Formats: sequence, structure tokens, C-alpha cells
Amino acid sequence: MLKQVSVDGRTDEVAVELPLEVRLNGSPVAVTMRTPGHDFELAAGFLYGEGIVSEAPEMTLPEDLAANVVDAIAAEAVPPATRRFYTTSSCGICGKGALEEVEAIAPAVEGGPSIDRALLAELPDRLRQPTFERTGGLHATGLFDAAGESLLVREDVGRHNAMDKVIGRALLDGGLPFSENVLCVSGRLAFELVQKTARAGAPILVGVGAPTSLAVELAADRGITLAGFARGGRVNVYTHPQRVR
Repeated sequence: MLKQVSVDGRTDEVAVELPLEVRLNGSPVAVTMRTPGHDFELAAGFLYGEGIVSEAPEMTLPEDLAANVVDAIAAEAVPPATRRFYTTSSCGICGKGALEEVEAIAPAVEGGPSIDRALLAELPDRLRQPTFERTGGLHATGLFDAAGESLLVREDVGRHNAMDKVIGRALLDGGLPFSENVLCVSGRLAFELVQKTARAGAPILVGVGAPTSLAVELAADRGITLAGFARGGRVNVYTHPQRVR
């Protein structure tokens, strides 16, 4: 979604950013700032990635469609009050506690495809980002097969939202886990993206930017091949390089 604004006497396009309240069985769970669109995917992916639901919920909208609210209906769900949400990079959660939290909701990834290093380095260039090209203001997550074919791409102002939308779409379609696929992100590789990757069962995560220390530690612990700085035909492989030829 785009909005036209005036800048320096001309019209420019910017990405829309609005809050979305995610409810579970009628009770508020979280509010995230997002690019409107694919809201059911975003909510489903968020709830799954945080270990609150394990199966696709039924997604509903309130009567007031302008309320920016979606409600997920799930018979079996972990009460949100028992889950800790790592919402910022400055939350002060120790590394050990964060790893244990992910271990409880995401088994270690085993197996997975083998991919050429040159192809792995090229995947960010294959991300279709039409709204980013018009605004320069969005992140993207793409799902690829081992041959480098794009299966699904989503954009959002939040990097974690873009991944939630990809995972949520697959959850609603019965397409999880991503056991033979590669996830690719347009920015840096932070802890929460590796958490979501592990929860989705994807064996490989690659990004344009740098990983954080805890992202590397979590990827190593959960069996994920983590690759960063994928640009200019080069890529750094930080963990589980056995999947990279």
C-alpha cells in the first residue's frame, strides 16, 4: 500500500505504516506496525512463529474493517501470558534464556537441500520487491526452492512482518515445514528471524546484511545454515556449511 506525499515541490510515494492488533479467540495478543495487506498471513505467521498456535487458525475480521484488527480462532493454543515476546533488540534477555525459549517451540532442523554457493549469493537479487523499488522503504522475505526458483515473496515495513507473512501464507495453505526450501531476507539477520526460520523448519536462511551474535548462536544450535552479506556474487556462511557446495 502506497501514499502520495509532497516533497520539495513534487509528489513522492511512501509506504503506508499502520498498527495491526492481533487477537486470539477475542483477546488481544500483540500490536505490530505493518504495511497493510496480507494481514491474515501476518497474524497467523506471528502466532505460529511465537509458538502460540501449532496449526492454522481460523482468521476473522471485526465488523469495522477500518479498525486494523484481526482475530485468530484456535481451539488449541498456548495462552499468550505464558510466552515472552522479544520485541526489541534492547530487551535485556540473556542469550541462554532466549535459546531455551526457541528450543521449546522449534526442534532442531535436520537434512535439507544442498545449494551452490554462487546461487546462494544470488538469491537476494532474485527477490521481487516492486513496492521497495517505488518507495525504498520496505523489507522483503522470499521463499525459494533449492534450484533458486522463487515460490513466494512478501514485503513489509518490518523485516519480521515480511517473514511472518511468508510463513503465515504457508501455514494457512498447509505448506509447512519448509524442509527443502531456502528463506531469503533483504536486510540484516537478527535473532527473531532465525527463531522464525527454525519454527518454520527451514534449513537455510540467507540475507543481504550481517548477522548478530545471537542469531549465529541460535542458528548453530538449531541446525540452520546461516549466510549473510550475500551481495556482489559473494556470501559468508556462518553455520552448518555442509549444505553449501
